[in-house]
Amino acid sequence: MRLQLLKIGKQFPGVKALENVDFQLLPGEVHALCGENGAGKSTLMNILTGNLQPDSGEIRLNGQKISIRNPAQAAELGIAIVYQQLSLVDTLSVAENIFANQQPRNRWGFIQYRRLFAETNELLQRLKVVGIRPQTLVSTLSPGQKQMVEIAKALSKNPDILILDEPTASITERETETLFGLIRQLKNGGKSVIYISHRMAEIFVIADRVTVLKDGRYQATRPVAEVSTNDLIKLMVGRDLELHSTASASTEDVLLSVKDLSGPAFQNISFSLKKGEILGLAGLVGAGRTEIAQTIFGYLPKLSGEVFLNAKRLTIHHPADAVAAGIGYLPEERKTLGVFQEMSVEDNVVAARLSAARKGRFFNAGKRAELAQTFRTRLRIATPNTRQRVVNLSGGNQQKVVLAKWLLADPAVLMVDEPTHGIDVGAKAEIHELLRGLARDGKGILLISSELPELLGLADRILVIREGQLTGEISGKEATEEAVMRLATDNQ
Repeated sequence: MRLQLLKIGKQFPGVKALENVDFQLLPGEVHALCGENGAGKSTLMNILTGNLQPDSGEIRLNGQKISIRNPAQAAELGIAIVYQQLSLVDTLSVAENIFANQQPRNRWGFIQYRRLFAETNELLQRLKVVGIRPQTLVSTLSPGQKQMVEIAKALSKNPDILILDEPTASITERETETLFGLIRQLKNGGKSVIYISHRMAEIFVIADRVTVLKDGRYQATRPVAEVSTNDLIKLMVGRDLELHSTASASTEDVLLSVKDLSGPAFQNISFSLKKGEILGLAGLVGAGRTEIAQTIFGYLPKLSGEVFLNAKRLTIHHPADAVAAGIGYLPEERKTLGVFQEMSVEDNVVAARLSAARKGRFFNAGKRAELAQTFRTRLRIATPNTRQRVVNLSGGNQQKVVLAKWLLADPAVLMVDEPTHGIDVGAKAEIHELLRGLARDGKGILLISSELPELLGLADRILVIREGQLTGEISGKEATEEAVMRLATDNQ
């Protein structure tokens, strides 16, 4: 047995995060770890990597009882992790990020940049990463490219145990295939991989065994060959969940109209969004979908074109202009663009509409707390209280806080970019129903998603973007995964 976590317990103020959790990892095994957001997966991995100390239980590595005091010691023990929320430094180069604290140096202690860049190139080639130079600043990379750099950073340490937390959430299908090939290489070399993912299909492709946690408690460990997707969902949430298509709420009234819009990553995009409509925006990572939404929102400058809301031409130079006009944007990069991590749930919920927390002419903290509690209950945000800092919440609950912010702001148009990115199956179903409810209320939803089943289940129409161009439109009733992918990949 390579690794044993025995009767692990961890408690935070007001929350029992883990209670008597067991987990075992074999040499040469890919072991999936599943559970809803808040089930305890991240807490367990933070204990294994030395970011947290357990309140009870023990850790055994290769049969020896150990104590992992900090991440540096975890690295020395051969344990590396690729976090769902990336830990890269934007102002440093790719090479400096990958080999942070382990750069090759000469006898005087100076970094040997030629050797550093050569070793980085070798690692990037192994990962089949193209279009990235070792000297490139991380701030200029796409989310998918950053994810591959994060994986390269973990592999640079040549770990015996590699933990991958939602590694495919931001990367392309080709990059996913490359990653799976690397995982198989590691497995064949006797390395062990802990694979955390909410994408059920991936678990059945890459994992040997799967362990399920629920509400901080161990549920079961099963060979992947002996379970089905429904079996895992029942263990995680205690019920069956499926994405069902529902009757469209779309009307004939045009709410948002985009005409010949161009930006640095896309050209001459025109479309309309109707009241009560969920309009899907499909395409491969890097196709320009996010840039279209960010330009409409005023986060990126437009080069040309016009945007109309309720037939009124908008002048948007800044996101504040978009919010004032009635347009909201839930970003893909939740950590850096969606929430104020060091602020409370209360502060985040009212961030886009501070006036909602006023009593008379003055801001009222009690009103703010009341609003946050309302959305905590409505969205089932798992937090000890609404004064909790958002950084302490799980990824799925952070996403619910972002949604709460926009529900309070009440925009006429809400653009949602990968709204279920890194979200468990239970929370995903809740978010889907929320989006349908907003459409029924007459809102216009622009849904950007890389998950085709999500688009097919929710969208009334699907627009497909390829290399910054609009390549086609398919009605939701007629759309298939094959039809969307043909338009997205030029595979006519």
